[in-house]
Amino acid sequence: MDVALWIVAGLAVLTGVAGVVLPLLPGTPLIFAGLWLAAWLDGYAKVGVAVIVVLGVLGLLGLVVDYVASALGVKRAGASGLAVWGAAIGAVLGIFAGLPGLILGPIVGAVAGELLARRPLEQASRAGVAAGIGFVVAMAAKLGIAVAMMCVFAFAYFV
Repeated sequence: MDVALWIVAGLAVLTGVAGVVLPLLPGTPLIFAGLWLAAWLDGYAKVGVAVIVVLGVLGLLGLVVDYVASALGVKRAGASGLAVWGAAIGAVLGIFAGLPGLILGPIVGAVAGELLARRPLEQASRAGVAAGIGFVVAMAAKLGIAVAMMCVFAFAYFV
């Protein structure tokens, strides 16, 4: 049974790493869940409560970054609420178009939202660029947080 749970912990971490890039998967919370399960399986002998708390804070920070960065980027560009929703919907739909869709989805969605709000093409383009930048910044921040989580765990576990 222990081996199966170790596999589940590893799969949770791997799925979480994928979730750093894919908008539908909660990346850092899945990484946290996998690392917490691994610590529990070891009886918290190598990874203690303090490390689990640090990992939890990092996981929560990653979740906040995921939802706030793109929206703030679009809002900061003076975009309408429709552009924010368009960027979010575009990010989800972009999954089905692979990596280009992941990047272009929020951009196209924000532009479409602005055009639906009857904003000029120049404003719609600005919102699209802001959505793209916000998405890339959020992905980079989540990737950094995910790496930090795994490094903190590895340091606690192996050192």
